[in-house]
Amino acid sequence: MKTLRSHFRSATLALCAAGLLAAQASATPVAASGPDEPIVVAADDCYAIGQQVAEQNGGTLAKASQSTRGGQAVCVIVVLVPGKNGQRPRRSEIVVPQN
Repeated sequence: MKTLRSHFRSATLALCAAGLLAAQASATPVAASGPDEPIVVAADDCYAIGQQVAEQNGGTLAKASQSTRGGQAVCVIVVLVPGKNGQRPRRSEIVVPQN
């Protein structure tokens, strides 16, 4: 029984490590552009837009991600706006065109 538990633990650790490596590999931006084409990193643009939106709404930027809606590139911004009278913050999701 102890040997089976040891093998199970090793297999679980190996799967977790493989999952972490796969997550890091998929999070790396890959751009297929020629030598004359600029590389655009959309996540940075959405983050900058998200900071502006959070500041305009008097809240804190919680998340900024790129998405495509209706064939148009947009940024999905999640802002945490402080609650009134000591209540918990309100979650506000705002969709902004990326351009």
